[in-house]
Parts: sequence; C-alpha cells; structure tokens
Amino acid sequence: LDGAQADRIVDARGRYVSPGFIDIHSHADDGSARIGGATIRTDELNRKAAPNVVSQGVTTVVVNHDGRSPWPIRDQRTLLERQGVGPNVMLMVGHGTVRREVMGDDHQRPATDEEIGRMRALVRQALDEGAVGISAGLEYVPGRWSTTDEVARIAEELVPFDGVYISHERSEGADPMWFWPSQDDAGPPTLQDAIMETIEIGRHSGARVVASHIKAKGAHFWGSSGSAIQLIQRARDEGVRVWADQYPYATSGSDGNTVLLPRWAHSSPEGRSASPAEMLRRNLADPATEAMIRHDIAHEIRRRGGADRVVIFEYPNEAFVGKNLQEVADGRGVDPVQMAIDLQLEGDPDRRGGGRLRGFSMSEADVENYAAQPWVATASDGGIAVPEDGSVHPRYYGTFPRKIRQYAMTAGALSVEAAIRSQTSLPARIMGLQDRGEVRVGNWADLVVFDMETIADEATFFEPHQHASGIDHVIVNG
Repeated sequence: LDGAQADRIVDARGRYVSPGFIDIHSHADDGSARIGGATIRTDELNRKAAPNVVSQGVTTVVVNHDGRSPWPIRDQRTLLERQGVGPNVMLMVGHGTVRREVMGDDHQRPATDEEIGRMRALVRQALDEGAVGISAGLEYVPGRWSTTDEVARIAEELVPFDGVYISHERSEGADPMWFWPSQDDAGPPTLQDAIMETIEIGRHSGARVVASHIKAKGAHFWGSSGSAIQLIQRARDEGVRVWADQYPYATSGSDGNTVLLPRWAHSSPEGRSASPAEMLRRNLADPATEAMIRHDIAHEIRRRGGADRVVIFEYPNEAFVGKNLQEVADGRGVDPVQMAIDLQLEGDPDRRGGGRLRGFSMSEADVENYAAQPWVATASDGGIAVPEDGSVHPRYYGTFPRKIRQYAMTAGALSVEAAIRSQTSLPARIMGLQDRGEVRVGNWADLVVFDMETIADEATFFEPHQHASGIDHVIVNG
C-alpha cells in the first residue's frame, strides 16, 4: 500500500482485526421468504443492507436453506445483483424446490428413477446459474418423503462443481418434529439415524456434506451429542468429507412461538372455521380424543425441554409472563399438561397456544460439546430482522459475538482462536472459498475490527432487536 491514498483511516490500535464472519446457514433469503418482507430481495435499504447480520461481524451469508430456494436461481441472482446487498451472498438450490418442480403435489412417496433424473437435471441447471450447493429440509414437506438413495444420487451432481450439500436433517432428537404419539408409529428417525444418513450421502456422492444446526433436542435426549460426535468423527477418519454447524443457543425456533398442543387438536374433520380455542374445546368434549390430546401435550413438553424450561413470553394474563410452565401450573395446583390446555382456553382464542411460549429444549452441556469440535462451524439459522418485525430469536443479532463471549471466554468450551476459526476459515473451507476467511495478501478484505474486552451479544428473548457490542467496524470487500 506504499503511496496509496485513503479517504478514511481506521485507527485499530487496541483492537483485534479478524476475517469477516461467514454464516453458512442463513435465512437472509430463501424460497419461502416474501419479496420485500424479511429478505434481502428488496429495494428497502434497511433490509437489503442486512444491518442485524452485518453488525455482528458477518460479511458473507449462504442462503436458500432447508430445501427451499426461489426458482430459477438465475432470477434470484439477477435480482440481487441489480438491487445490491449488504453482505456477500452465496446461493444454494433447494432439494425440496426441485422435488416440487418434478413431482408437484404427488410428493408423499419415493421418487422414481425417471423423476430423480429430472431432479438431477434441474440441480445441474441451478449450479450452472450460480448456485454453490444443495440444501435439504428432510424434516419438512416435501423432503420428508425422499429416500437416502434419492438425495445421494442428486448430490452426485455437486462433485464436478465442487459444491456442498447442507442438510436440515430428518430428526434433531428422539423423533422428528412432525411426530405425535397419538398419530404416528414410533421408531426412527432419531438424531443418530439422521447423522448416519448425512454421512451416507457424503460417502455415496463424494460431495462435501454438512449436518446443519446440530443439536440434541428434548429433555429425554440430552447427552446424546456424544454419540453424534462419535459418528461424525469416525466418518471423517474414514475419509468422508462431513462437517456440522450450530447456533450457540439452547433454544430453537425462529419466532419463539412454541405450541405445546398438537395441530390436529385445533382442527375440525369437517373443515369448519373456528378459533383454536373453540376447536380445542370441542375436541376435549370426547373422552377418547381428550386422552390423545393429553398424551401428545406431555410428549411435546418433554420434547421442548420439560415444563420448567418452557417460558411464557406473551400472554393476556401478564402475571404469567416471564414464568415457566411448571411455575404457573404449580401456582394453580394443576399438572403442566392441564396448564397448557388452560393457556389455550383462557388466552388469546385466535392464537395457537393462547400466547407466545419458548421451549429451551437443549442442554448447555450438549451445546458446549458440539462447540468444542474442530469441524463444527458457527451459523445463525437467522434472517433479516428490523424492530417492527416483532419477536425473533436473539440469534438474528448475536450469534457470532455470543460464540466468542459465552462459549469461548466464559464457558471455556473452546479457545477464542478456535471460536474465530469456527466462523472464518472453517466455513470458508467448507464452502470452497479460496480467497476469504483469512487475513492475508491477495484475499478479499472482509474484515471485522472488534474490542475483545467488550464484544458480546446484547439481544435477549424479551428484547431481541439489540445489536451486539464491541464491534467497531465491519468491512465487506474493502
């Protein structure tokens, strides 16, 4: 830079300079996002600049996750290039998207060989148009009905493009999110089944694969991070190119709206229009149906971390706000299942659950165990947010500073250097980026200047729209 002239000089004395953070699982945009809404596909400067993303040090986001992407990819890319965006953006193509394109509404079955061939062709088209990999949402519709063979054969298309497969797997605990004991047969998939499937897809296809937002969900499943880690480490030792990513929080769910009652309990077989409270009241009138509802609620409370870890954040009776389900149940002298029913019947009748609850369904020990692994990248699983959007998960604002402050500096689950690596050079390697993720001559100048003494996440579950502290400057393509 001898002889170079600058319009602005940043004095970084006493500060740390890091590569820009790379968020490999971002919902800054995806196929389900409404253009102009919570997405970077908008001409609104406060959204396309992604202030809640960039302010926590993120300079690159990988979008179109959980099997959902706009179609075709070229239109999304053209729009983003025309309007401009704040961070760098990498586009995935959704497995669910191409599955719907080929199978339409007839997707509740395995695909035929001919249909798999057509899906592969669409993936090739997307990769030619600029996609960098395939995302899958195998716990969601329509990926839920795919087979491992289908996904692995489609993932073969990634190899000539050096692309990556990133999966929201079929399960994140003892059972999938769609499982209800009263409705579904017990059995796989579990988290371990899902991890083994991701490994098999990597082994069969030869592509790089990622088990996304890895966790061990449910009070009855805490401690199972050890077996998941063992499965991935053994596969890596055998040469399978498999990684994982995580967000450093013990609770899931973007909007914090945990509903403990099964959706079917709010519905009518005749399709009649009624509020959730009214439909629940009707269904409870039948003793056999009531027994099934109570069975499913008990299961969901356990899956959400237990009654003492389901917290009420919004409710018409403000005396309940800030308390957990066990506390309000004890105060009333009923069990948590009955309390969940009472919350619906006595709360907002038009809102499923009667109010806004959040379940802290993961154990901090499991979160720390995953964070300590050298093949686990940091990712937000968050999107674009501005204050008028209402409730969002604090990860929308605080993921990357929190990894440094809470899990490195406070809990000591990993070193500060390892935390920085987990959100810079490691995700760059996973995504195949050769010129980002490190501070060195020849790389793009994606940089974060921060104060190690004060860097921290400030977003809370009651006040989520709080930017992180301690980050002085974020430079994208400087």
